[in-house]
Parts: sequence; C-alpha cells; structure tokens
Amino acid sequence: MTLGIDIGGTTINFGLVEGSKVVKKVQIPSFPSKATLDDTLLYLGDRAELLLIPSVEKIGIGVPSITDPVRGIVYNAVNIPSWDVVPLKDTMEERFGIPVMVNNDANCYALGAAKILEKNYPTLVCVTLGTGTGVGIVLDGKVYSGTHCGAGEIASIPYNGKDYESFCSKKFFTAAGTDPKSMCKAAENGDVRALDLFNEFGCHLGEFLSVVMYAYDADCIVIGGGIARSFHLFKDAMWDTLSARYPYEKALEDLVITPIAEEDTALIGAASL
Repeated sequence: MTLGIDIGGTTINFGLVEGSKVVKKVQIPSFPSKATLDDTLLYLGDRAELLLIPSVEKIGIGVPSITDPVRGIVYNAVNIPSWDVVPLKDTMEERFGIPVMVNNDANCYALGAAKILEKNYPTLVCVTLGTGTGVGIVLDGKVYSGTHCGAGEIASIPYNGKDYESFCSKKFFTAAGTDPKSMCKAAENGDVRALDLFNEFGCHLGEFLSVVMYAYDADCIVIGGGIARSFHLFKDAMWDTLSARYPYEKALEDLVITPIAEEDTALIGAASL
C-alpha cells in the first residue's frame, strides 16, 4: 500500500493506492497563500498522518514545480509562494520514517496514465490540458524527468508570438473571452462559434503534438487534464494538423492517441513513483 499525494494550487488530494486503484481518497484545500513554509509542511504532514495505516510502505508526492527527483527537493512551486527551495523528501521521511518519492505533477500524471492503460508502451507521452500545458514522459514504464525534472517543459517553446501553452490550454479559451467547460456544452448543442473554437484549438494542439513526436517519437500520447473531456470536439482537427506537419507516416500509423480524464490519474502516478 502506498500513500499518494497530489498537490495542486486549489486542492490537495491524498489517496491510499494499491496498484492502479485508489482505495481511499481525501481532498482538502491547498495551502493558504500567506502560509509560511513551516505552516505548509505541518499542514501537509498532519493530514498525511491521518491516513498512514500500518500497511503503508511509502509515500509518493506530485508537485506543480521543477523538482530534484533524486534528492526530493522542490523548487519555486507554482501557486505556493513560500515554496522556493523545499527539502520535501527529507522533511517527510524524518517525520514518518518511510521512503518518500517526489516528482513533478505532469510526470505523475503520465505515470498514472501508464498504470491505468495497463499496456506497456515503450514511449508514452502524456500531455495534460488544463490551466497550463504539462508534458510527462514514461519510457519502458519509468518516468523520464531529465536532470532537473524539466524534460517535459516543451510547451514553453515559442509559438505564434507566445508559446504553445498559450494555445493548448485553458489560456486559449480565456483569450477568446470564455472557458472550455461552457464552450464544450455549447458545442454539444451545435453552437457554431464553440465548434469553430474547438476546431482551432485542435489545430494548435496538432501543431504541438508534431513537436512532441519530433522530440520523443512516441508510440502512445495520452491527452489528460480537464479539457480531455472535450476530446471528441477537437480530435479530428488535431489529427489532420498532426498528419500535415509530421512527415513520418509509419510513425503516425503506429501512434495511439487516447484521452484519459480520470481525476485520480496524477494521484495514482504519485503513488507509483
């Protein structure tokens, strides 16, 4: 049994995980914006302690930040002002006396997706479409992080005067004065503007996935995050653009692109570190 922890800007999810199943889950508000580092670590540890039954052998934590996955240090965590340099692994291991693993949340999502799919893809890349755009890479069942946990930061590559994240996340819809959830509902009711917006989104995503393929030559790309629930609305435009931009037909013939909108994906991945 493993305790998985998925830290977000709004909520923190805790789950007792066996394999790819969450046996018990608890969700609490994330850290107050003015909380000190000591306050946040105490808050996190106290909640974790309530779930640490005797059969828990390790803790896995996903953080929205660059991390050192070997030493378990978190750097400049997004939406957690007091988390500049945090020795999270050492702090939690000192308190609980069991192994603690720490990694980026997108990497955890990718690892969780690999567990949920229950198929051994040699190169699986997970692209999460949410407030931002995250990319996690799983090679032969193991997360590939890079030296500073930045191997998946390719959504920051310049694109259309901004970067890919600006066009492949909620930011795209915000710039159009709306949000993906309401546009999804409108599109499913036949609204032309909403359908056109998702078609445009799919084109941008197809451009980004061509970069993913050039970088990683994936045989499976998982589309995750909240916008993955609207996959059917942008799938065709995504594939059309990807096929036009990426020249290696054999690779595209073998490529599987599948959505996973399971809300516990990152939690399962954190527990699998």
